[in-house]
Amino acid sequence: MDALQSLRSSRDEKHLKALLQSIPYAQFLHIDAELRGDELTMILRYHDALVGNIMLPAIHGGAIGAFLETAMMIHLAWVSDTDHLPRPIDINIDYLRSGRALDTYARGTVTKHGRRVANVRVEAWQEHRDKPIAAAHGHFRMKDEQGDTA
Repeated sequence: MDALQSLRSSRDEKHLKALLQSIPYAQFLHIDAELRGDELTMILRYHDALVGNIMLPAIHGGAIGAFLETAMMIHLAWVSDTDHLPRPIDINIDYLRSGRALDTYARGTVTKHGRRVANVRVEAWQEHRDKPIAAAHGHFRMKDEQGDTA
């Protein structure tokens, strides 16, 4: 049984972390996850390799974008009954504030979940959830017309 199937069967934090460990890019970025109540919170653990502007210092926008995309995919895997990670069709990111040299958190919401396509929105913040540093909206391919995962 792979990490995604284990997550589907148990929906617990241990299997969620195992899924993240199976994604090399998530490991490289130091992405973690926590269950807070019944909400899934993704965490981009700060480390020096994330800095894009050493003068501020500020987290590189590409690292924030990759974190938001990963957060959307993991959130969809968490709420869906799919055998594979959803594939992004398109993603729009709004950079709202500079991401400082701190851990960054994100939570997602599925705005529409169809058989083949799902729409997800995610917001990222650092110290205060009511002051997001970035927000993203994405469309993800869930299954193709034959019912197989794309």
